[in-house]
Amino acid sequence: MSENDNLQEAEGKKEVEVLDATPKEETKTEVSKDATNSNENDSEAKEEHVDEIEASNAEDAEDESNAERHEVEEKDYHAMTLDQLVTEFNRLLNHHKIQTISKHVNQIKAEFNSKFSTLLDEKKEEFVNEGGNEIDFFYTDDTKKLFNQLYKEYRQSISSYYKEREQNLKQNLENRLGIIEEIKGLLNVEENINTTYKHFKELQEKWRSAGPIPRDKYNNAWNSYHHHVERFYDFLHLNNDLRDMDFKHNYEQKLKIIERAEELAKDENINRSFRELQVLHKLWKEELGPVAKEHREEIWERFSSATKTIHDKRQAYYTDLDKAYEKNLEKKEVIIANIQTVAEDKVNSHGAWQKKIREIEALRESFFNAGKVPLKVNEATWAKFKDAVRNFNRSKNQFYKDLKKEQYENLQKKKELIKIAEENKESEDFAVVTPLMKKIQNDWKKIGHVPRRDSDKVWKQFKNACNHYFDRMHSQRKAENQHLYDAFDKKVKLLESIRNLELKGDNKESIETLKSKITKWKTIGHVPQNKRYIDGKFYKVIDEAFGKLKMDKAKLEMVKFESKLENLANNDNDTRLLDNEQNFIRKRIGEVQSEITQLENNLQFFSNVDESNPLVKDVIKNIDRHKKELDTWKAKLTKIKGMYS
Repeated sequence: MSENDNLQEAEGKKEVEVLDATPKEETKTEVSKDATNSNENDSEAKEEHVDEIEASNAEDAEDESNAERHEVEEKDYHAMTLDQLVTEFNRLLNHHKIQTISKHVNQIKAEFNSKFSTLLDEKKEEFVNEGGNEIDFFYTDDTKKLFNQLYKEYRQSISSYYKEREQNLKQNLENRLGIIEEIKGLLNVEENINTTYKHFKELQEKWRSAGPIPRDKYNNAWNSYHHHVERFYDFLHLNNDLRDMDFKHNYEQKLKIIERAEELAKDENINRSFRELQVLHKLWKEELGPVAKEHREEIWERFSSATKTIHDKRQAYYTDLDKAYEKNLEKKEVIIANIQTVAEDKVNSHGAWQKKIREIEALRESFFNAGKVPLKVNEATWAKFKDAVRNFNRSKNQFYKDLKKEQYENLQKKKELIKIAEENKESEDFAVVTPLMKKIQNDWKKIGHVPRRDSDKVWKQFKNACNHYFDRMHSQRKAENQHLYDAFDKKVKLLESIRNLELKGDNKESIETLKSKITKWKTIGHVPQNKRYIDGKFYKVIDEAFGKLKMDKAKLEMVKFESKLENLANNDNDTRLLDNEQNFIRKRIGEVQSEITQLENNLQFFSNVDESNPLVKDVIKNIDRHKKELDTWKAKLTKIKGMYS
């Protein structure tokens, strides 16, 4: 790889988040004893702020595509529902390499199991409350089945991946150790130095393409390799030109790496700068050899200093993140307290409990959306939340258990009413049974709710029995009163003919025509009681027809009134309607007379009554209008009195 290629690779890495590094394992290998004399490597190993980068790079070294794990977005799985967790699990399996999602899968699995365990407890409690034996309890659902299927697929895939990779890592390690041994052997070869140097370069290239090795062997192998590379360069003192040329190249490249690291130290995007810093460390360690001894400590200290700056900024970033988690914890503590308050509030109606259930669901949603809390209190907070919700559910379940008992008692009461309705639905004794059927219908309304699964069924039984009885009763009564229904049909036709009637000729002829229609209407006779509304429609149409006649308003009013009296007198031996109308007319006569008196009194306020005065003219006009109205009402009173003779 060229100098430019190295830097372009370092600068072109995608922005991915670096996860917590795996601690380096203390291992003993056949190469560790050879890695003790490298000053540059020893100084690097002792600096703690480099350890995290080294460990992460060691993990990536096992598989070149393993670094893609940093590109997998880490979501707030705690805020997801069971269905959302399964959807996210499925997405990870379909869009990412299996070796890059282990951390995410483990988090999803933990969240899913925790939430499903809570659901399982709720279902078990409901099962027991409904009379079930805890030993017989079993519950699963489609979401759980799908999760198990996905997890099985994941386990099979990751197992196959590691099995295949293990063989490759083992072989690659043997190849790299063989390369180290060959470099060691170059010190004892008696041949032309140029030939030896060429052989050394070939071994370096072979090392770069030797493939990934186990992470626990990574650092020892690289340290041993660098140690023997430095020894070879020391051996090259016999040919300083070759050695110095490599030293110069490595020095220039490492200076560029340092400059880039120092730029990253000023970047405010902490995660992005840290990820690129990882790449720079990998280039420093894996792609470039040593520099002249007089520069080694200087350049490493400079690179280490930039690394420490980024490391410290990252630590500060996570400190701030911890503070945010503390605030999230405060929010969740308040939410838990609110859940406890709702749970302690005693209510005794289905509506009130439904309101509380909605409140708890909203609080649960808020809890999941409140964000992460510090890891040290995560389990305790979750346990406290579950206890609060569980206590609420216990109270809720007890209420509905008692409610179901009450509903079962209501069911028995309604079944008794159904029995009465069924026993009497064929009865012919309408006079006795009709009041009974109306009573049990009223009793039915007073009985409370029954279990939902029985509600429709018992209602249909009761309604069908009652409808059967009343349909029979109405059918018989209709047969007995068929003449009334025939009269109704005739009146419907007559009413329609009047609506379409066109009055022609003089007013007298038109009035006679309308009176003849009224007479014909009366001769048709009575209609069923529930059809008597048609009389109101008839006289309304008659009034509208009279209203179209061009004649004196007072006369027209009397003609219409006579028509109205015909309707009022249509009830045999029942004068209540006429009485009401007479009382109304007398009241109106009194009101109009009072109006006239008041207007005449108003005229007395004028010292000189001048009929040309607009105000006086208006009062006199109103008095005349009211006197004419009074004459009309008096005529109506005379007319209605005559209806009693």
